[in-house]
This record gives sequence, structure tokens and C-alpha cells, in this order.
Amino acid sequence: MKTLRVNLGENSYDILIGTNTLSQIGKYVESKGGKVFIISDTNVAPIFANTVMDSLWEKGYDCKLMVLPAGEPTKSINSITPIYSSMLEFNLTRKDLIITLGGGVIGDLGGFVASTYLRGVDFVQVPTSLLAQVDSSVGGKVAVDLPEGKNLVGSFYQPKLVFIDVAALEDLPDAYYIDGMAEVIKYGCIKDESLFNLLEGIKSREEFMQRAEEIIYTCCDIKRKVVEVDEKDNGERMLLNFGHTYGHAIEKYYNFTGYSHGQAVAIGMVFISAISEKLGQTEKGTTSRIVKILQQYGLPIEDKVQPKDVISAILNDKKNFGKTLRVVLLEKIGKSFTYPTSAEYFLNK
Repeated sequence: MKTLRVNLGENSYDILIGTNTLSQIGKYVESKGGKVFIISDTNVAPIFANTVMDSLWEKGYDCKLMVLPAGEPTKSINSITPIYSSMLEFNLTRKDLIITLGGGVIGDLGGFVASTYLRGVDFVQVPTSLLAQVDSSVGGKVAVDLPEGKNLVGSFYQPKLVFIDVAALEDLPDAYYIDGMAEVIKYGCIKDESLFNLLEGIKSREEFMQRAEEIIYTCCDIKRKVVEVDEKDNGERMLLNFGHTYGHAIEKYYNFTGYSHGQAVAIGMVFISAISEKLGQTEKGTTSRIVKILQQYGLPIEDKVQPKDVISAILNDKKNFGKTLRVVLLEKIGKSFTYPTSAEYFLNK
């Protein structure tokens, strides 16, 4: 397995990236209390839970699995109390371990539970979706959604380990593969033109899988470096939110049922780049390259909703500092910057 070290002092941890490694996870996790509580969902648990639990049982751990409904609505404040109750019934202590087995919803929700249950229990991220493997599992951002917006209640709580089995992507439905590609493309946009060029040359999912370990490693390495510089999202880390301000607003507009996260981010990347290019802040032709690559991977590039109709959701964005909203713009492919403005910036389309 390839290893990346996220250096954050006492909160440092490894990202392990391999293929067909899930059956070995028991060798790499530690529960001092001997118990492991696994949080998963109805899509992922039937495929991977037994493999994970068998490996943990082999190492002598006592395991309990909690399976939640798949989908963004599960990442709600209302989901938390039943999880706490199940943990208490299992007598989970601060010496024990939580494993989040699933995509971004399970990772964010389970990580937030880990950060708050008994004021903090160790947890391990085991991402099984492309989006989670390249993005949400790394960096310690854990949260739940509110009716008013996405990820509005959360914390910064780093995992003890991120364990990535690239082979899990083979069971991923096409819709989830496409969804994750939005975040992969984002990394090329903000930090790595060579990655963007590589992605432009890939013509099928099969071809992507042949390069998956390399691509996931590249994305995680970019995020690792950004998080090490700015763990708490006050500067450099904001660059990871390219396309997200408008994308989150789109998700909220449709009450998290209209577009997946990746689809909304894709729309957001095109929308913000079209504005910044129009205003002379972004190199000419950048938006057309983004449009082309998103279409290549089956992602949407626009929506009929009017910007004025999502302004309220933009104002609730976490990147809103008083009257100032920091948006992420591209100077060109591979080079990004934050720009202080207001929500009215989005009316320039």
C-alpha cells in the first residue's frame, strides 16, 4: 500500500491507499478498549461490512454494525441521537473505536458523532466512494446538514487513519463514479494542470480504473498539503471549495434531492468561472475547458435556477465573513486564489 502522512502534530495520521486491502483492515486499526462500532449505510454495508467485521473479529475485537439509510437526508441532526443510543447500548467508551464505512455522508456524519460522543472517540475513515476517497475522508471536516444549509453544524476532528481500498470503486454505480469525478476534476482546476491534462485524456471508466491508485494518491496528496498549511479553513484550505459556494446553494435550493454533491459542484465550477472570466479575472478559454471535461465525464454544466433565487443560501455559506464572502476563482487551470466579495458577485452572470 502507498502511504501519505498528514502532519498535524499530535493529530497526525496516515492515509493508506491500496487495492483489495479491505480484508486486512484489522491489522491497521487499534481499539484500546477492544470494541469497534461501525457506521455504514444500506448501499455499502451489504457489500463490505462482513469483510471489515471478519478482519476485526480475527484480531479479537468486539464489533457492532449500525446501518443507516443511504443518501444525503441521513446527514441530518435527527440521525445523531439514535446513533448515540446504539453506542451507549454497546457500552462504547472513549478507549474504543468508531469506523465510518461508506461515502461522504457516512464519513461526515460518523466523524461528527465521533467528535461529540463522550467528548471525543477515535475514529477511522474507510471511504468506499470516489468522492470520499479523494476528498471528504481527508482533513477532519465532519458535519451534518440543517434545513437552512449544508454542513452548518460540525467540527474539525481528525481521524486516526484513512484506509482507502481502490477496489471498492469496482462496485460503485456509474452515478457515484460520475459524482466523484467532479471533485477529482476540481483538484486539477485548483492545483495541478498535469492532473487536469491526464483526466482530459481518459476516455472510459475502465481506463480511469487502470490509473485510479495514481489519481487518488495525487488528489489526497494535494489535500494533505493544503490541510497541513491551514487545518481550520482560514486561508489556503478555502481553495478546496472551488465551485462549492454556488454548488451548495443549488443543493439547498432543491432540498438536497435535486442534484448530488458532485453534480452541484460541477454546475458551481462552470458558473463561477464564467463570471470571473467575463470580469477578466480568469484566463480566456478556461471555462470552455472546464465545460468540455465535465461533459466528458457525464456531469451537468448548468441549471435553470436563477442566481437571485439562491442568494439566501449563499449568505448562509460558511465562507461568509460578516459582509464579505470569499469565493474561489481560477487564474487559469491549475492555479487558484480566493477573492473577497459579496453574494451579489453571483448576479454578474
